Amino acid sequence: MSVLVVSGTGTEVGKTVVTSAIAAAAVAAGRSVAVLKPAQTGVGPQEPGDAAEAVRLAGPCVTAVELARYPEPLAPDTAARRAGLPTLSPQRIAEAARQLSLSHDLVLVEGAGGLLVRFDEAGHTLADAARLLDAPVLVVAAAGLGTLNSTTLTAEALRARGLAGLGVVVGSWPADPDLAARCNLADLPASSGLPLLGAVPGGSGGLAPEDFRAAAPGWLAPALSGTWSAASFLAAWPA
Repeated sequence: MSVLVVSGTGTEVGKTVVTSAIAAAAVAAGRSVAVLKPAQTGVGPQEPGDAAEAVRLAGPCVTAVELARYPEPLAPDTAARRAGLPTLSPQRIAEAARQLSLSHDLVLVEGAGGLLVRFDEAGHTLADAARLLDAPVLVVAAAGLGTLNSTTLTAEALRARGLAGLGVVVGSWPADPDLAARCNLADLPASSGLPLLGAVPGGSGGLAPEDFRAAAPGWLAPALSGTWSAASFLAAWPA
């Protein structure tokens, strides 16, 4: 695959850290990587956004592209409207990803919030851009109670739109997981119909970049250029 869309089941589930980990693992595997953040919200003009964070963690050889920035931490359509700024169309997102794919082995398109957050006045979403790109979608999910419902709803939304779900990565695996989190490891694939492709330890974004890059492949399955095994992880965290 040359383009992978990264979506969350909601906000604050670890999309940026997962995107950074995939970028780091791909670079370690010898691939050239670009991270495209179509809409960055809640960040000021001179502040680093999510794409810049991916470069910081995954390495300076990663290309970062941001298409639009809106100051308030809201859905892109709402944030654009309130700021009096143009919205983003799925066509523009898809064209930017295609252009990057001409010069990179892997383009990671990181969404804003969940899959169906509105990008423009017409109600287009990240799913529409994924359809134009014919790209698979990776779902980043929370670890604990409630994640089965939100992950399964996201997977059903993908299937209803004819989109391929690549799998699920737990975006912030706790150091001391409770019973719900441990049970969810086995239940997420059964509930969502998507394979479990990794678990990124909570707080990983706070690691020194060199430590992050060294550890990232161990958090992700081979489908994401990593070495992580779902079977081994399940065995390490029995319910």
